[in-house]
Amino acid sequence: MYRGLREQPIFSTRAHVFQIDPNTKKNWVPTSKHAVTVSYFFDSTRNVYRIISLDGSKAIINSTITPNMTFTKTSQKFGQWADSRANTVYGLGFSSESHLVKFADKFAEFKEAARLAKEKSQEKMELTSTPSQGGAVKRNVLSVNKPGKKKESAPGDLQSPLTSESINGTDDERVTPDTPQHTEARAEPSQNALPFSHSSSSINKHWEVELAALKGNNAKLTAALLESTANVKQWKQQLAAYQEEAERLHKRVTELECVSGQTTVIKSQKTELNQTIEELELALKAKEEELERLKAEVESANEFQSQKDSLTQKLQDTESRNQVLEAQLSDLEQRLESSQQEREAFRKSLRSLLELLDSKIFELTELRDTLAKLLEGS
Repeated sequence: MYRGLREQPIFSTRAHVFQIDPNTKKNWVPTSKHAVTVSYFFDSTRNVYRIISLDGSKAIINSTITPNMTFTKTSQKFGQWADSRANTVYGLGFSSESHLVKFADKFAEFKEAARLAKEKSQEKMELTSTPSQGGAVKRNVLSVNKPGKKKESAPGDLQSPLTSESINGTDDERVTPDTPQHTEARAEPSQNALPFSHSSSSINKHWEVELAALKGNNAKLTAALLESTANVKQWKQQLAAYQEEAERLHKRVTELECVSGQTTVIKSQKTELNQTIEELELALKAKEEELERLKAEVESANEFQSQKDSLTQKLQDTESRNQVLEAQLSDLEQRLESSQQEREAFRKSLRSLLELLDSKIFELTELRDTLAKLLEGS
């Protein structure tokens, strides 16, 4: 939670992330399967800039920008930089040259900001260390300049270069220690009180200036020594990497020198490779068109499938209705058959009635004829 409050992203882009192979130091190993977000972060608490990239929950880049880092553009869409703290070299592949240029400009900008921040921190260290060092030096100088007292310097105290011979006069007035004049001068310090006071004040000012300059140089040298100590491991690693790269380039130059007489073959091979690349590009384009066509076919197949489902549902409904109609038809057939049976029975009864009627008519006819004959006979 604290880091999220103090560290904020200031620039983000997307790129494919690579790291140099730790075994060969020559080949690139991809650390992300696809393009991921790469961001610059600023830590306001420590006043440092970092490059961070996450692939899911895994941090594939966590690099602190230092003033001695360099971002190198190796092609129109690829750049790299070395991180001695992580003991690796990071590589980024961008989708366009403009993204690479913008990332490189931000790298240079934040690198300069890191350098300025480091210089400011060194100046603050110098300012905080100056009062304590200056007070110790001033105390040592004042202790030397007190007349009639000689202070024995403890181990670790700053040794003053002032001596009694340089204080008591100029080079022309000084004499060797075995002369009587020097003995008298030591025996009568009250006679030299005024020259001593004047000379000691001027010498104090001179040595204060000298000590301030030495103090500043000492602080700068200490900072340079600390920086050199921190960077010596990185320099050794870079030197080893440069030596391996030089050996590889030397071998490559030797190979090229061996095949320099085969320029015609190389050109023909290059032409063939270019043709092969063009053919592969055409094949890739054809595959992409085929893929688009297959996608369209899949979409149409999905539409056909939906139509098939609707037709299947309609067919099921029709079959259910057909079953109902078949049941109704069977009922009608049964009713028709019973009706036909009833009709046939009715026809049979009519036929029997007709036959009976015919017999009755025949009998009546015979009866009439008999009556007629009777009438004629009478």
